[in-house]
Amino acid sequence: MFLTQTVPRQREIIEVVLRNGWDYMRRLLTGGKTDEPQLPTPAVLKNILVSLGPVYIKLGQLLSTRPDLLSAAYIEELSTLQDEVPPVPWSEIEVVIRKQLKRPLEEVFPKINPVPVAAGSIAQTHRATLADGREVALKVQRPGIDTTIAQDIALIQGIADLVARTDFGQTYEIKSIAEEFTKALEAELDFTREATFTDQLRRNLSKGRWFDPQQIVVAEIHWHLTSEKLLVMEWLDGVPLLSARLTGDNNGTDIATQRKNITTLLFRAFFQQLYIDGFFHADPHPGNLFYLQDGRVALLDCGMVGRLDPRTQQILTEMLLAIVDLDAGRCAQLTLQLADSPQPVILARLESDYDRMLRKYHNVSLTNMNFSQVIYEILQVARNNKIRLPSNMGLYAKTLANLEGVARAFNPEINLFDEVKPLITDLFRRQLVGENPVRSLLRTALDLKSLSLQSPRQVELLLDRVTSETLRWNLSLHGLDGVRRTMDDAANRLSFSILVGSLIMGAAIISTKAQTTQLSFLSSVLFAAASLLGLWLIISILRSGRLR
Repeated sequence: MFLTQTVPRQREIIEVVLRNGWDYMRRLLTGGKTDEPQLPTPAVLKNILVSLGPVYIKLGQLLSTRPDLLSAAYIEELSTLQDEVPPVPWSEIEVVIRKQLKRPLEEVFPKINPVPVAAGSIAQTHRATLADGREVALKVQRPGIDTTIAQDIALIQGIADLVARTDFGQTYEIKSIAEEFTKALEAELDFTREATFTDQLRRNLSKGRWFDPQQIVVAEIHWHLTSEKLLVMEWLDGVPLLSARLTGDNNGTDIATQRKNITTLLFRAFFQQLYIDGFFHADPHPGNLFYLQDGRVALLDCGMVGRLDPRTQQILTEMLLAIVDLDAGRCAQLTLQLADSPQPVILARLESDYDRMLRKYHNVSLTNMNFSQVIYEILQVARNNKIRLPSNMGLYAKTLANLEGVARAFNPEINLFDEVKPLITDLFRRQLVGENPVRSLLRTALDLKSLSLQSPRQVELLLDRVTSETLRWNLSLHGLDGVRRTMDDAANRLSFSILVGSLIMGAAIISTKAQTTQLSFLSSVLFAAASLLGLWLIISILRSGRLR
């Protein structure tokens, strides 16, 4: 049993759960009888995660990216989780830095500010200066955090094993979610991974399709100093975007125009990441979007990224158009195309749910429509219909929600539809003709040529099989399990009835020709057996209507 390992951390978890009043988990942890699984209220769940510490805050942040699993109230509450914790003393951080460097600390960083500029659950950041005078940010892993995370991961997997025994755990694949979380958390312990993501995002945004790439910044990585526990990157001097005090620029651009230009830049940069690059910064909350002193915008903290394959990008582009058109049927079809695996779904019910959801937007102006909220609701309709979508759909929805929230807070006058419309038009043109129209035309011509050459041979083969009676059809019919079981039951009853009748006839034949005591006894036994079996058959039919 999970609780037989009475380690202090387990006792602490139980105390937190009991203190916050989550009765279902209390019964589960103690091996008691559990009813249908019930989550605590959003506020209570947040308090439990905060009380349990940094690793569980990370778990909450991951769950906030899964609107396909949780309702909007939970997503909204968990999205406010921040992993800011008291900083580790400089004396301990210095030891970690020295172990990661190949040369003395004083030679590499002549100047380091021992006071961190930020402190999180896994690392804290210090400002330093290189020997050549360039300023850098040092992201240093907290001492001993790898051991703490290993212990908490084991506990989370133990809890997931318990919940997986319930229908709730099997329906929502709790073990898979726990596995996904543990892999993501273990990956965060390797800063070279985040450095790789940062470099890739920097390269992608250096080629702006809809924006000036000089206006958006991603920090440069100093690879010769970066290791698994130390990330050294360019220092970007600025403030969080929502704290920026705009005063106009030397070209006479007023503050309102500046705000519009910045929100347009952000939307276009993220639309390129989502719908063209297929690799996107998945955590654009206000603290990760900086306004630099020179007027540019910087993206910070690339530890959480998402990926979208070309097929998914195409489906999501069409989904945007379906939302604009309030087309419930098309939304249902696209949702099924996004599903992880084919599942039996009542399409009419799914369309009806989407129609009911979209109907409230019929009289809403496109300029006032909250696109990210609509996407959240679409994912929740899929969840209610037990459609499992890929986990990156949660990251996609959360990214759009964070981006739209920051944009509206920074520039309340923003017209989201005007920002999105030209991009969607360009995306559809790109899907139709590709990046190189001439190449697409040549590829289509080659496909037509191949089809024209193969078609006569395929038709000849089909006719040959028809005339030679060797044509075979492979049919797969779904939903016939009930019919098959009914036929099996009917066949069983028929066979049983024939058996009873045979026993009666056999007993009658033996009785008419019985000349010895043994034959008379055998006849009586057969009659008795047939009578009992016949009576059992009648009672079974009357009670259940079928005999297994």
